[in-house]
Amino acid sequence: MKIFLGFKEFDMFEKILLASSLAVVIFSNIISGANDLFSIIASIIGVTALVFNAKGLALGQMLMIIFALMYGIVSLTFHYYGEFATYVFMSLPMAVVSLIEWLKHPFKDTNEVEVSTLTKKKICIMFVLGVIVTIIFYFVLNFFNTPNLLFSTLSVITSFAAAYMVACRSPFYAVAYALNDIVLIVLWVLASLENINYLSMVICFVVFLVNDIYGFINWQRMRKRQRN
Repeated sequence: MKIFLGFKEFDMFEKILLASSLAVVIFSNIISGANDLFSIIASIIGVTALVFNAKGLALGQMLMIIFALMYGIVSLTFHYYGEFATYVFMSLPMAVVSLIEWLKHPFKDTNEVEVSTLTKKKICIMFVLGVIVTIIFYFVLNFFNTPNLLFSTLSVITSFAAAYMVACRSPFYAVAYALNDIVLIVLWVLASLENINYLSMVICFVVFLVNDIYGFINWQRMRKRQRN
């Protein structure tokens, strides 16, 4: 599987989805008055990563590594230590693992990752590790007086499940990320009530939600096509 692939891999719908997603993200930053170039670039990279992930292309995981680091830095500006820790110390290394796994498991001679199935063993491991990670993060976040602790903890749970299933090459990674998007929308709505500039992050994760829903739909198509 090759990492660096151009947009020629996208069909017309996916090109429109990416272009419209980028337009909404950039416009939302402008109208919110944020004008934070760092946040805009992070959002652009994140949206682009989601479309590549939806296609099952390894470049999506490489972009997720960059996005995880940049989003973690943005989260620190509102003292969302949970988001910072989750993305920098969990999502980022998991994206590295996923990148390696995706490169090792292409579907036949294509650039598309081979879709796998979540076995009972993998689900049990995910559950046990998820409980451990959540408990640890809860006490760490509580120690740092993280704002909106409940939703920050929920973000840890959903982020871990999503990152784990990405590494397992399961279509249900997109469902977990969609749930995570909903949690993050709530988190940044609460933040924007104190600082309107964070409204752009709300819109950003609404766009992420739309893309993750498409990701699940397309991975189901991929699985059916590969099995046939």
